[in-house]
Amino acid sequence: MATIKLGGNNIETIGTLPKVGETAPDFNLTAQDLSSKKLSDYKGSRVIMNIFPSIDTNVCATSVRKFNEKATGLKNTKVLCISKDLPFAQKRFVSDEEINNVTNLSDFRDGNFGKNYGVEMSSGALHGLLSRAVVVLDENGKVIHSQQVPDIGEEPDYLSALKPLL
Repeated sequence: MATIKLGGNNIETIGTLPKVGETAPDFNLTAQDLSSKKLSDYKGSRVIMNIFPSIDTNVCATSVRKFNEKATGLKNTKVLCISKDLPFAQKRFVSDEEINNVTNLSDFRDGNFGKNYGVEMSSGALHGLLSRAVVVLDENGKVIHSQQVPDIGEEPDYLSALKPLL
């Protein structure tokens, strides 16, 4: 379990993020077209998982915009923006913002991503949603960077997330 902050209050998560060197757990997430996506669908590509509570909050939206911008120059890299938002909300956001370098995926249907990756909040006002975190994988699904952002109101450390991919 990790302890993070929300508005100065302690919030706990279920479990902990996968550690550097570990193989990332598989997942079953829902794409904007309502199809299922698994980690194995991205095998052979490097993967940045930008994980957050909701696309409809300022910091979460900012992280999607920034990873969209920074993904432009990364070779063989997929950016997955993961939340429990419905795919319809994710689709609206990327359409309104003209986001085209990231893939939005939802944990609304299966609900196990947050538990398996240690990012589901188990207390506080956002109980049940995903905490803000970044997990970066190499082409073989091994974790090469992970960050549990200590405060929900803070952005992730983009430079540290991108550094192992440069």
